[in-house]
Amino acid sequence: MKQFQAGRLVDQGTYRSFSPTPLDHPWQIDDMGLIQLLGEAERELGRLDMFSDYVPNVDLYIRMHVLKEATQSSRIEGTRTNIEEALQEREEVALDRRDDWEEVQNYVAAMNEAVERLPELPLSSRLIRDTHRTLLQGVRGRHKQPGEFRRSQNWIGGATIDDAVFVPPLHTEVPDLIADIEEFIHNESYRIPDLVKIALVHYQFETIHPFLDGNGRVGRLLVTLYLVSKGVLKRPVLYLSDFFERNRGLYYDNLMQVREQNNLMQWLKFFLVGMIETARGGVATFDAILRLQRETDTRIETLGRRAAKARKVIDYLYAQPLAHAARLGEAAQLSPAATYKLIADLERLGILKETTGGKRGKTYAFAQYLGLFQS
Repeated sequence: MKQFQAGRLVDQGTYRSFSPTPLDHPWQIDDMGLIQLLGEAERELGRLDMFSDYVPNVDLYIRMHVLKEATQSSRIEGTRTNIEEALQEREEVALDRRDDWEEVQNYVAAMNEAVERLPELPLSSRLIRDTHRTLLQGVRGRHKQPGEFRRSQNWIGGATIDDAVFVPPLHTEVPDLIADIEEFIHNESYRIPDLVKIALVHYQFETIHPFLDGNGRVGRLLVTLYLVSKGVLKRPVLYLSDFFERNRGLYYDNLMQVREQNNLMQWLKFFLVGMIETARGGVATFDAILRLQRETDTRIETLGRRAAKARKVIDYLYAQPLAHAARLGEAAQLSPAATYKLIADLERLGILKETTGGKRGKTYAFAQYLGLFQS
């Protein structure tokens, strides 16, 4: 990697674009600091993957992990939706924030659809384009060729291409560069560690910037999709957007250092540190969920015969921790009167908290659980 050359600037007359070096070739790791971080990241991911096996009904909690990822990834792109708003119904969201809300919902849909398709459709150009189509469906980028690689020049930063921070390669290069990424992902002959490979893929994808809009979100989705597709994680429980958002300046600086100074090592180390911190945070969240489960079950047992119905409400709240009384009644198959009585019991036990303060249209939160996913 010491001889790594990121690419070359190409004179296009009035501006210069950056043409990256293809990825699909042998790589040699000879930096002991990187090797040490790689080992630590692999151990932490192993712990996270193992921990997820011990959490009952883990798929309920994955929805919240995905929702948090959606809000954080979209926040990097400038949206203002937080996780509480993302849990609301569309009609409850203020008109001036609905575009942001819809982008978050699209991100959730794009991730879920892509993960579901992985067993039948490998991580590929087709899956990337289909994911992009879902991401931009009906939102602000819907006129920017959803599901299609760009057919014109784009740029990053600056009001025009003349003062851009970075100009990706010409659109005519995009198909071959994406094909190279696809070949690199599935090429097993070079024996590159998976975490190094996906760090390279993410960098290269963001450098190619193959779409007119949504490149950052798709590039971050690729990380989780890769880990699941390669069996590094059995379930999609690790997302890097929160780390990238908290270290946004370093994230962009490290990507630019690769392009301008061929400093690939710094990017790889930054990426692996993100893996380590995020995996540890995931383990801590799952541990907190297990403790909360035990505490909640203990409280519910005091309800006697109503405990069974209360557990149905709680199971619903693990997937949707912010809900109206009607939804909670449907989950427990209770009449409105019985629902409100059970809600009162759950409020008394400190499990539910009314969030609106109004007399009608009240919303209830499983506050302790929701707090585990708030940044």
